Parts: sequence; C-alpha cells; structure tokens
Amino acid sequence: MKNKYFDLINQTFFFPQEEFDLDDSKELRFHDISLMDLVEQYGTPLKFTYLPKISENIHKARTWFNVAIAKADYKGKYYYCYCTKSNHFHYVLEEALKNDIHIETSSAFDINIVETLYEQGFITKDKFVVCNGFKRENYIENIAGLINNGWSNCIPVIDNYREIEMLESHVNVPFTCGIRIASEEEPKFEFYTSRLGIGYRGILPFYRQHIKGKSKVQLKMLHFFINTGIVDSAYYWNELHKCLKVYCELKKECPELNTLNIGGGFPIKNTLNFDYDYEYIATEIVSQIKQVCSENGVPEPDIFTEFGSFTVGESGGAIFQVLYQKRQNDRERWNMIDSSFMTTLPDAWAINKKFIMLPINRWDDEYERVLLGGITCDSDDYYNSEQHVNAIYLPRFREDDPLFIGFFHTGAYQESIGGYGGIQHCLTPAPKHVIIDRDQETGEIRTRLFSKEQSYKSMLKTLGYM
Repeated sequence: MKNKYFDLINQTFFFPQEEFDLDDSKELRFHDISLMDLVEQYGTPLKFTYLPKISENIHKARTWFNVAIAKADYKGKYYYCYCTKSNHFHYVLEEALKNDIHIETSSAFDINIVETLYEQGFITKDKFVVCNGFKRENYIENIAGLINNGWSNCIPVIDNYREIEMLESHVNVPFTCGIRIASEEEPKFEFYTSRLGIGYRGILPFYRQHIKGKSKVQLKMLHFFINTGIVDSAYYWNELHKCLKVYCELKKECPELNTLNIGGGFPIKNTLNFDYDYEYIATEIVSQIKQVCSENGVPEPDIFTEFGSFTVGESGGAIFQVLYQKRQNDRERWNMIDSSFMTTLPDAWAINKKFIMLPINRWDDEYERVLLGGITCDSDDYYNSEQHVNAIYLPRFREDDPLFIGFFHTGAYQESIGGYGGIQHCLTPAPKHVIIDRDQETGEIRTRLFSKEQSYKSMLKTLGYM
C-alpha cells in the first residue's frame, strides 16, 4: 500500500516540477536550494526571497509579448513596468532594475524611492515612471518634483477630474499624462464600476474640456485594468474591447496619444496543478489590439504592462516548524506552527488566498489529514486552503522528529499588508528574513540575513514603552 507522503504527491500531481524536487534524503529543494540546509543555518520561523526568480519572470513576460508582437507584425513597442506596491524592498527593486524595466508608483513615498534609486545609480531619468492612484497634495508635489527635475518620461495617470488642475499648478514645464478608465466590475462583484479612474463615457468629454488644445500638457497614455486580472474569459475580452473602442475614439482627436497601458494581472502559481497559458494570452492581447485599431484606422499603440505579483510573488517563501499537535476531538488534528498566519501570511487570513504548501522533510513518512493553526489567541489564525483534494495532508506528527513546512510564492504584498517592522497581532514577532542569490558564472548559492527576528525591544519602542 502506498501511504507515504511522497506517494500522495506523486499520485496527485506531476512531480517534480520546475521549482520543486527532492534530494537523495527525500527532503524538499526549491530551485535546487536545500531548504533543510536553510533551516539548519537560520532556524525557523523564516522567510526568504530567491532573487533570480524576479529576473526570470521579467524575461519570460518580455519574451511572450515581443514574440506576440513579431507574430502579428505589430508596429508598437512593449514596455515592462514593475508595480512597486507589490513589494517595496530595496533588494527587490535592485534585482528588477537589472533588467532594463520601468516603474509604476501608487503613492507619494514611491516617488521618494525612485529618487533614492536614482541617487544610488540604479535608475536613470529616461525611464518611464507611471504614477497611478488617487493623488493627494504631497503625491502631486512629488510627481511635479520629478518632472521639473528632468524626468521627462514621468507620466501621471489621471484618476479623478481635479488632478489635472493640481498638476498644472505644480509642474513648471510641458508634461505628458495618462487617463485611467474606470472599468465595469465583474457581474458577481459588490458594485458595478471601479472606484479608480474615470468612466468610459466621461473620458472623451474630459479630454476635450481639460487637456485638448493646451500647450503645457499632452495626453500620451490610456490606462486599463480590471480587478480579476488577465484571465481568458468573456468578461475580460469584453472589457478590453470597450477600452480599445475608447482608445480609438481618443486617438482620432488626440494625435499625441500613443500608449495603451493594460495594467497588471498575470497570475502566479498557487497550486501544483496550476495551468495558465501565458504565451497564448499575450498573443491574444496583442492580436486583438491590432485588430481593433486596424478596423478603426488608427495606428497601433505601444503596450505597457505593470506586473507586480507576477514579478516578485514566486520569489518568496516562508518556513515554519510544527511545534505540537492538538487533538481537539475524534476527527480534528491541529498542527500548531511556530508563528502566525494572520501576521506572516495575511492574505491567507484576509482573502482566503492560496499558497503552495509542502513539507520540507520526512517525505518518506506516512501522511495524515490535519488542520494548521497559528500561535495567536485568535480563532481565525489558521490555514485551511490547500488543494490536496480540499484538505491538508502532511507527514504524521512525531515529537521525536520535528516536521518543517514551507509556503511558497508568497513574495508579493505579505510584508506590507502584515505591517513589516511594526506591531503584529498578539505581539507575534516578525520572522527573520533571508535573501538568496546565485552567482551567474559559477551557479553557487549565496545567502545573507536581511533582518533578524523582531525583538521585544523594537515592539516596546513602537508602543512608547522605551
């Protein structure tokens, strides 16, 4: 009878996979990195970031779109922007910017990050800086500061009717801008239209009234994004066609308009059964843009994307130890980890987001069905979203042989939503964080400790006790 954990995975999924395999000791490796070696060196709880995955995904997306452009004989160019709100850490931006990309921002402090990266030599003033989001006064001032200081490719994307006037009052030189479309939400959503941007019907009148004929500002970009991301569904293609219709109408009145920004939305792998044809989607997007523009007799626009989660999500992971197993009744076994899901993986708690979860060691042991609990005194601090046929299976708990488990592709949003460096629920300390890189010539793995586990002194200081 095949009842080992390895047998379960081998019978349920195609395994090994691109990023996951086992070593001779039947312990999990991630991109050929021994995770047990990582545990033995740094301990748990532990978060890590594997930097080469960031560059790999940027290269993949650029290839998919450039191949699609070549296939369609498309006349516009493709530009890759990184959506900084997905992960603001310096090591992420430093790695991403090695790949000749551009930046998308969403708040005033993002502009300060851009300026710091410029001072440090990681970015140049000729890069595109696409400024999204609702803009308060300090965000407007920071954007204007960039433009006034020679960032000629800084493109503020207008989110509401008053922003263009605010920008004109602060910017001292001619500048370009974009307009964000307030797309219609999916039918099952709680409301009909996105709160972000300007409605389809309002864009052309807005351009005529506030931008057309002005010498100081030109409309360069139309921005399109829907909450579901880029999915092969009738809803997505319908919204894209509505956006393209607006683009063509605008282009006929606005010769300076030459860019369509389709936002982000490429999904990342959240289960070993993940199946998404990125190449097909990129090809279809490019071909549909070309077709609609051709039908309307307008030139094909340059295409911008703003991939955030896709850029950084699959680079991240978290490793915990199962400290204890609590049997609360005849059916439920609770494996208690040495951290909190609410603080370290807040999306799992807040929006029931799924991550790939696998044990690090003991793949040759028999498995059991369990629930996973965090250590806070909160009934919501648990993880029960794995897709091993709608249950979590792990090697049997044994007090004499510690079990370590990993959550993978956690690199986007978790630190910022969890409040990195601040107060955590039940004062649960943030785990240590390790950066993993690989020497491009020798292939040698290099690790460094980015941050220690949060101390009680740092929390007491934040709380005003010190």
